[in-house]
Amino acid sequence: MSGRAEFREPNAEVPRPIPHIGADYIPTEEERRVFAECNDESFWFRSVPLAATSMLITQGLISKGILSSHPRYGSIPKLIFACIMGYFAGKLSYVKTCQEKFKNLENSPLGEALRSGQARRSSPTGHYSQKSRYDSNVSGHSSFATSPAADNIEKEMLPHYEPIPFSASMNESAPTGITDHIAQGRNFS
Repeated sequence: MSGRAEFREPNAEVPRPIPHIGADYIPTEEERRVFAECNDESFWFRSVPLAATSMLITQGLISKGILSSHPRYGSIPKLIFACIMGYFAGKLSYVKTCQEKFKNLENSPLGEALRSGQARRSSPTGHYSQKSRYDSNVSGHSSFATSPAADNIEKEMLPHYEPIPFSASMNESAPTGITDHIAQGRNFS
């Protein structure tokens, strides 16, 4: 008996641990299938149309004279640039759709990590929804410095600056002390 009473709602869900998805993660067969599907769909349904559209718009702007063509290579460099930007814009525009596909997978550690990551991001305070049992309500202390000696070292090593009110910043009504030596030396009258 620790002397602490823990109160839980009788029907409260116990959160499952969030799987660690790192560089060494090996996707499941279903995840590989979704990766291939996302790659294929993002290429054919987003990247190719956006790349072609951006190239057509660029060529139209060059032929109307709004954009200039290169003297030696013509419109090719600008068209290649437009194609590459359209390709990446298409890939990036498909990210949310692909994330939703992974979230809908049943037994996927990657889908679980995406689902739990969204739950943490939707927390109103910007913190994780779960609190650690080691969290404390001590205010006024740095989260890195735990002893008074460390606080004193921190105060001695860091310079102390007085806060400057916003109205004391550079504006047109206050003199700045900056002079234009060229303008003062010449008489423009």
